[in-house]
Amino acid sequence: MLNFPFHNKDIKLAMLGMTEGNGHAYSWSIIINGDYDLKSLSKCPYPGIIDYISKQPKNTLGIKNTKVTHVWTEDVKESKLVSDIAKIPNIVEKPEDVIGKVDAVLISTDIGSEHVSRCRPFVEAGIPIFVDKPLCDSLADLETFDKWVKEGSNILSSSAMRYAKEAEPYHQSTYELGKLQYVSVTMAKSWETYGIHALELMYPILGPGFESIQNTGRKNRNFLHIRHKSSIDINIADIYDMYGGFGLVSLVGTINNIQFQHKDTFYAFKKQLVAFVDYLRTGIRPFPWSETYELIQLVAAGIESRDKGGVKISFNGGK
Repeated sequence: MLNFPFHNKDIKLAMLGMTEGNGHAYSWSIIINGDYDLKSLSKCPYPGIIDYISKQPKNTLGIKNTKVTHVWTEDVKESKLVSDIAKIPNIVEKPEDVIGKVDAVLISTDIGSEHVSRCRPFVEAGIPIFVDKPLCDSLADLETFDKWVKEGSNILSSSAMRYAKEAEPYHQSTYELGKLQYVSVTMAKSWETYGIHALELMYPILGPGFESIQNTGRKNRNFLHIRHKSSIDINIADIYDMYGGFGLVSLVGTINNIQFQHKDTFYAFKKQLVAFVDYLRTGIRPFPWSETYELIQLVAAGIESRDKGGVKISFNGGK
């Protein structure tokens, strides 16, 4: 195992993997390295990344004394483009080639069912890992990750929505609304990959203690009712092509209400990545592992409920 935590040393990272529709290998590498090649950026296949990165003042990019030095994706041409854009000096033929050459790895893919196999070589090598959301999407895989963490593996995973700028004023502080009664969140794309965005967006507002979940929707139109121990009811509507509702949140209390929508992608990604680097330097988790465990339980139960025709699934005090 590496001499973790790393304190003030220069940190070398590897960016590993790319899945269809997910350009985090591009954006995360640029945000961490603090520089990019403008001509190459114009070739990035994700217009949204080009838009929000090009709008950022250069002095907002970069994480001090931290660099992505190695990259691997499933397509060597894609690896080359990521390397060119974010000025990453080393392209490797397979993920395991970075072992012994970097201090930590980022698994920049969002298919949760693949993450145990993608992470295993680095867990066995004792290398800290950041895993893109969702960490996984089944209870069996969650138990594998739980075992690894309890054995001392340094694994961190989150949705960038945990760090959404628009939600921060309401993290554990909604007193001006009176007693919070109801929360709604809308989201696009699949529950398997983006359900965690909706869940983790509201999690710092409500805190732990979810009692039950019920998904009465279908594959590309998920409708969920969730109960929290504080007697708050939550509805999530996750419709595949409902991009107009991406990260739209309503908080309703006995006195007042507020509605906001996540817009600042760069802010959330930068804060998420800084939190990982801070973890590498201090060894202190930015939030407890128990929160990730509870969130993934909800992801998996949302799938199970839907696949079983909308049955209600209870947890802990909800049993």
